[in-house]
Amino acid sequence: MDQRIIDLYDSFTHGFINRRDFMDRLGIMAGSTAAATAILPMLQNNYALAETVPANDPRLVSEIVSFDAPGGKVSGYLVRLKEKGKRPAVVVIHENRGMNPHIKDVARRLALEGFLAYAVDFLSTSGGTPEDEDKGRDMIGKLNLDETEKQAVAAVAFLEKHAESAGKVGAVGFCWGGAMMNRLAAASPELDAAVAYYGRAISADKVPAIKAPLLEHYAEKDDGVNGGTAAFKAALEANNKKFTMYTYPGTQHAFNNDTSGERYNKEQATIAWGRTLAFLKENVGTPPKA
Repeated sequence: MDQRIIDLYDSFTHGFINRRDFMDRLGIMAGSTAAATAILPMLQNNYALAETVPANDPRLVSEIVSFDAPGGKVSGYLVRLKEKGKRPAVVVIHENRGMNPHIKDVARRLALEGFLAYAVDFLSTSGGTPEDEDKGRDMIGKLNLDETEKQAVAAVAFLEKHAESAGKVGAVGFCWGGAMMNRLAAASPELDAAVAYYGRAISADKVPAIKAPLLEHYAEKDDGVNGGTAAFKAALEANNKKFTMYTYPGTQHAFNNDTSGERYNKEQATIAWGRTLAFLKENVGTPPKA
């Protein structure tokens, strides 16, 4: 697909243009409104593809649980293997449309590896993630990010003290959640490992506060995020932080999201996921499997 169309869609999904402007511009690029309408499903998330691990997988137990945080009760999707026991824990931070079926599936993938996985819904204090993606994106745009950061810190503390947690907590975030992950790494001294997928960098003055090792995954064709990468890397190096950065060839923003149509890259997503699991096991512990 024409890179200009993918870039246009990224501008829309990140809130830089509204749906009407997006469709008007897409129609011009595609040659007609009908052609734009035909292209749109190839760009949008298709949640029929979300369940790589079925929600009713008999090996797993899941529940919606809440914790106290600034702004009120925050809820999330907690999932683990059926066998009880102490497990290293992982917070999952969603993209800019909320805790959708894909993010729940990511939590289940981590649970099958033996982690205690908790996908937090950062829209829960605003009524919860809606089914309408455009509405979810608008709700994300209205969040107070300083307050959301404090909620993420509280999620780490909640999981650290959970009865089935082994005490070490990692976190992984995607897109908006990748940016929040970088903020969380600087805000939470209790975080033991941080993985960000195509997350925007934090400012250099926040870097000294980072305690956890970082794993940063970047897409090659993602100028909006990658513009801040060099300065972020320089600040991490200057402050002697433990970090690893990978840029995946031929990839688009959201390349890990297997519901994301043209932007998904199975080969590179598989490589990045393998690195993510190895990094989490190294830094929060190798979990017991079923």
